Amino acid sequence: MFVRIVKMTFQEDKVSEFLQNFNSVKDKIRNVNGCRLLELYRDKDNSSVFFTYSYWEREQDLENYRLSELFTGVWAVTKPLFAQKAEAWSVDKLVSLE
Repeated sequence: MFVRIVKMTFQEDKVSEFLQNFNSVKDKIRNVNGCRLLELYRDKDNSSVFFTYSYWEREQDLENYRLSELFTGVWAVTKPLFAQKAEAWSVDKLVSLE
């Protein structure tokens, strides 16, 4: 399993639009084959900065999502709302303590 982390900085007046869209597609994204967990975080110091953490079984599962009609639609709505280019990392989960 690996984790995809995406940092997104939105124009201040576009945050509510992003949140509305995210809420309408979050279950669809979470139910994509291979997606095991989807989380959304908001920066405590800058309310226009968000992070998504998505947990994937295999890299190919994420790639299949990125090539899907669902992703294309989500990205078409989300990208114009950015104040700056999104940053993304794929990381391997080594330890998790609960």
